[in-house]
Amino acid sequence: MYALLPMKEHSERVPGKNFKLLNGKPFFFYIADTLKASNLFRKLVINTDSRQIEDLAKEHYGEWAMIIQRPKELQGDHVPMNAIIAHDINTVGFDNDFMQTHSTNPFLKVGTIRAATELYTDGKESGCFDSLFAVNVLKTRLYDKDLVPINHNPAVLGRTQDLEVIYEENSNFYFFSGESFRKSNHRIGQSSRVYEMQRRSIETLDVDEPSDWGLAEALLKAGITTS
Repeated sequence: MYALLPMKEHSERVPGKNFKLLNGKPFFFYIADTLKASNLFRKLVINTDSRQIEDLAKEHYGEWAMIIQRPKELQGDHVPMNAIIAHDINTVGFDNDFMQTHSTNPFLKVGTIRAATELYTDGKESGCFDSLFAVNVLKTRLYDKDLVPINHNPAVLGRTQDLEVIYEENSNFYFFSGESFRKSNHRIGQSSRVYEMQRRSIETLDVDEPSDWGLAEALLKAGITTS
């Protein structure tokens, strides 16, 4: 199995985020170190347009890091992730399994990755599903943009624990095969399953905004581990 970790040079909300130092360590090292510690992946595939990311990856991870230089037609802030994944799979080979994640998941734990890998492998081998992706479990009262209730009746105001579960895609990870991607042109296949995570878990902290960065740095300085 290959781990896909696509990263670009430019970051809109936190400049240089992917390689910026977080508590003294290049940001993408957090998730990459966790992937390496799992001992599950043949290669860490980094698709990037950044020479700095490439140099850091080669220096720190050696031959385990496989660098794919992002072509110009896939560079920019509005390129669909599926187009980048398709480029990676074409390079690595469709007869492989893949786990794709993001640098923005610094607190994702080895145990979670191993459990999800086992679930995906068992499901694929048994033919139950062709892909697996991480979600947050929501049991809270939700409204659409027009303040129309989505999952509850305000006139009843029942207990939140009795609400039907709603899943929020959290981008922690996606497992799929090259063949599944070929059929659906998407990392979520035609017969997928979710890996449930708790929304308020530190593992699901998505470092996307400056406030997220500040929170992550405070947690690390307080001794919260990423392993």
